[in-house]
Amino acid sequence: MSITPIALTVEDFDYALPPELVAQHPASERGASRLLRLGGDGLGDFRFGDLPRFLRKGDVLVFNDTRVIKARLPGAKASGGKIEVLVERVVSEHEFLAQVRASHAPQPGTRLLLPGFEAAVLDRPSELYRLRAESERPLHELLEDHGQLPLPPYITHAAEKDDEQRYQTVYARAPGAVAAPTAGLHFDQAMLDSLRGMGVRLAWLTLHVGAGTFQPVRVSKLSEHHMHAEVFHVPQATREAIASARAEGRQVVAVGTTSLRALEAAADEQGLPRTGQGETDIFITPGYQFRVVDRLITNFHLPKSTLLMLVSAFAGMEPIRKAYAHAIEQRYRFFSYGDAMLIDRIQT
Repeated sequence: MSITPIALTVEDFDYALPPELVAQHPASERGASRLLRLGGDGLGDFRFGDLPRFLRKGDVLVFNDTRVIKARLPGAKASGGKIEVLVERVVSEHEFLAQVRASHAPQPGTRLLLPGFEAAVLDRPSELYRLRAESERPLHELLEDHGQLPLPPYITHAAEKDDEQRYQTVYARAPGAVAAPTAGLHFDQAMLDSLRGMGVRLAWLTLHVGAGTFQPVRVSKLSEHHMHAEVFHVPQATREAIASARAEGRQVVAVGTTSLRALEAAADEQGLPRTGQGETDIFITPGYQFRVVDRLITNFHLPKSTLLMLVSAFAGMEPIRKAYAHAIEQRYRFFSYGDAMLIDRIQT
């Protein structure tokens, strides 16, 4: 019997994590992390470099090629008072949506003094503010020159030079994310070349990860939670690669929950992703029927988070509970800079 979201609460996705298992820095090299395998035959402990042994010629790996922008901007109101702006989405060359942390919420018309430029508060249509950069330079250039890399809140150090390289995937191409698609951080160019050499298809999409990925679920019943929306784009070549894998009886492997969310949000009746740009607030919880993705490469996720709910839908709640308990016992490293999992979709 399927579990429906209305029967589940946030407490169903809680677990106790020793603080020292939260990875504060990446592994010494990409690919040097551990890999916990969760499949029909149970759990297995491996290195990430073992990944190719679990893939076959004709399988397709789908990567998210978004690039993290330097979205964090400390500043002040023109009238005084410190603020911090976290860019959520670039709307145009000069307009953007952002979180603004301030002792008093800035009103429309307020001018914000940010590093290298000023911004005007236009309005607040949601939890996010709509701001306009008062500069002739495009916003992406201003952020690159003056912004700070927005590391997740559970990483306690300020972004360092090494983070600017290691908190990006080696294939990051399309700027727009405020958080990295962290499952992809484990792949180096040698691994990508090795997979191509053995006949594994590499496919791409873009989903700009929003800061909402770190927002807690503030309601008890999952049926009452609304996800933040994120923009994605699926190219024709990715649909064709997935169609070929399907025709050959091969598997579609999402690299990261962001790739999975985009593929499932774009799925048509054939179980193939529609091409082009879209926006998704899909909330995947146990009971969801997956249409595109067969396997998932992912990191370990925060207690009570929507991403833990997603992997629980994918593999089953009890298998995920056992996997996380095993990972804690075996001292795996957790979250963005932590170790990885390779998960098979539960057969329903």
